[in-house]
Amino acid sequence: MRLGKTSAVSLGVAILVQPTPSRRNTLLSRIHKYGSFILLALTLLSPLLINGCAARASYRVYDPGYQDYHVWNAHEGVYYQRWEVETHRDHRDFKKRDAGEQKEYWTWRHNHPDEKH
Repeated sequence: MRLGKTSAVSLGVAILVQPTPSRRNTLLSRIHKYGSFILLALTLLSPLLINGCAARASYRVYDPGYQDYHVWNAHEGVYYQRWEVETHRDHRDFKKRDAGEQKEYWTWRHNHPDEKH
């Protein structure tokens, strides 16, 4: 008889039984294997997923009245919301406003330059 294998001698016949993993152990090992891979992938990709939205939130907008460009980002969004409040307008995305309202905003914005701290 070899070591490491089980034998049944009670019947008078030596039966060698190879240890086999149960279905539960196989399933758990697969979950561990693929779950670890997915967790690692999400960990590595999460900065791209989170910051990807922030990167797209900044774009250039042309001001035809003053013939210049403005970077539209969170900072400009603060001024835009202030303009909406001061002029008693409902909140709407700047891109969805008509050309006349956009021109009014840029006129107001040029009269309210960035505050220097």
